Amino acid sequence: MGRVTKRQWWAGAAVVAAVIVGAGLVWFKPWALWVDETVNEALPSAATPTAKRAVPTSPSSSAAPTPSAVPAGPTTVAQGSFISHEHTTTGAVKIIRLADGTHTLRLEGLDTSNGPDLRVWLSDAPVKEGRAGWTVFDDGKYVNLAKLKGNKGDQNYPLPADLDLSGYTSVSIWCDRFDVSFGAAEIVRT
Repeated sequence: MGRVTKRQWWAGAAVVAAVIVGAGLVWFKPWALWVDETVNEALPSAATPTAKRAVPTSPSSSAAPTPSAVPAGPTTVAQGSFISHEHTTTGAVKIIRLADGTHTLRLEGLDTSNGPDLRVWLSDAPVKEGRAGWTVFDDGKYVNLAKLKGNKGDQNYPLPADLDLSGYTSVSIWCDRFDVSFGAAEIVRT
């Protein structure tokens, strides 16, 4: 083996630096901070079951058929407003019960920074102001609802049918890559 020349050393260092910079760009995705993804979904509407009419059991009965109870339209069962954590975040969050009895988490007027691997989390953690609130959402019980559809706008996230909502008190826009909350909202039952 021969001696390594300065030219070979610099070439090797340049290759290592290029790999590190490339990996850093893939990991941090800094361009995401300047790229907005706006999503404007309408309020979901579940198919309302057809109302059944009670049929008289006796042909001689003169009782008129009566409609059975039809579930009400979408109803807000909990709501809150976002506060900022790692990034400035504003907007509202609602948990809505649809006519078919299912629940949807709705983000309205969301405005936050874009970033790598952002998620919508339902959590039992308290919402805390400032740095104290940045990392608490993965300390206890949480449900990763989905990847954030966009960093701006109105969005819907269906909730699992077997989810007991009474155990969850907050929603976080969570950066799973860096384990930090971009913003969070305490949800209060209405």
